[in-house]
Amino acid sequence: MISKARDVDSYMREVPAGRQATMEKLRALCRKLLAGHDECIEYGMPVYKLDGAMHVAFASQKQYIALYVTKKDVVDEFRDSLGASSIGKGCIRFTRPEQIDFKVIEGLLRRTAKSKAAAC
Repeated sequence: MISKARDVDSYMREVPAGRQATMEKLRALCRKLLAGHDECIEYGMPVYKLDGAMHVAFASQKQYIALYVTKKDVVDEFRDSLGASSIGKGCIRFTRPEQIDFKVIEGLLRRTAKSKAAAC
């Protein structure tokens, strides 16, 4: 979805009803596991930044929910655990939101936070 929301709360209110619970769970994990990151809207989607650099973002697109992780090696580390998702260099596309394995997403976000902390 292309959003003109000014903040993440407004963005979340625009998410289609059938995806609300999934998107809220994804947001809650990001907020919990990416401690110290700033939550904001950039590129029309929720973004989590540390020291001005985007590390994670997510979006409700027309055909899927997308999770963007800027550290390619973290995505590669979890690639086999992400099942039938369509995975690019840093974009994970979930066409069936009800089948998202949030334990895997939690691990991916923990690894992202750890990786960023070590790099800073």
